[in-house]
Amino acid sequence: MKTHPLDKALDLEHSDIQAGCFTGATSPDYWNMVGPFGGTTAAVMLQAVLRHPDLLGEPVAVTVNYAAAVGEGAFEVLAVPVRTNRSTQHWTIQMSQAGADGRPHVTTTGTAVTAVRRETWGTSDLPKPEAPPPAAIERTSIGPARAAWLGQYEMRPIIGSIPTEWDGSGEASETRMWIRDAEPRPLDFAALMALSDTFYPRVWLRRAKPVPIGTVSITTYFHTDGAVLAEVGTGYLLGRATGQQFSNGYFDQAAQLWSESGALLATSNQIVYFKE
Repeated sequence: MKTHPLDKALDLEHSDIQAGCFTGATSPDYWNMVGPFGGTTAAVMLQAVLRHPDLLGEPVAVTVNYAAAVGEGAFEVLAVPVRTNRSTQHWTIQMSQAGADGRPHVTTTGTAVTAVRRETWGTSDLPKPEAPPPAAIERTSIGPARAAWLGQYEMRPIIGSIPTEWDGSGEASETRMWIRDAEPRPLDFAALMALSDTFYPRVWLRRAKPVPIGTVSITTYFHTDGAVLAEVGTGYLLGRATGQQFSNGYFDQAAQLWSESGALLATSNQIVYFKE
């Protein structure tokens, strides 16, 4: 059976010497303009937690901080459960690569919370927005010429598609789109982590100007469990992203992802650097 591109990117080898220490390599399938797609890097960080032999429960929250550019090639990820309670577990995560001097240099840091979820009362104050069915929306024509990772996703924008003219005339920062893996793959937590970072920078839409940007930190909250993700399978997710504040070289953007049936699966917030 052919291995899915995301599974290749998430492939980690566990150390025989130290629990939670993994080695992997960047994937050309998810390359961005100057490095790996940040969503894949975040998914790899989470994957190290999910592969840890002492894992308790399922992801509730993951924060990933991009301290330096990840270069092409091998890397090491260390996931450490720093505190385990009866039903929750707290983690630190660190990715490093060998530098020009041959010594390991930290590129990415993170934290995670996993938990054994218990059945309780629940509701959502963030209902799925109205949207035409995926089949009624044309697939975006953005190609992977400069960013291979774009070719790994099927995106069908409803509003807020990437500007076709960079003339500074932007007025809003909201995007709504249907999205899923271009090559069908059952949804899991690592894939959902990557999907939470698939929205292009809000400053580009708000200004209609392609200024240089770089995500500094992203936090994704999971509002679901593995059973619900299994029900979603290879279906589309409805995604919504908006900017909130743009000032002094940084902006933040919020995103939400719903299943086709209306279940809120994940929300995320990230802070992004932009350069004038």
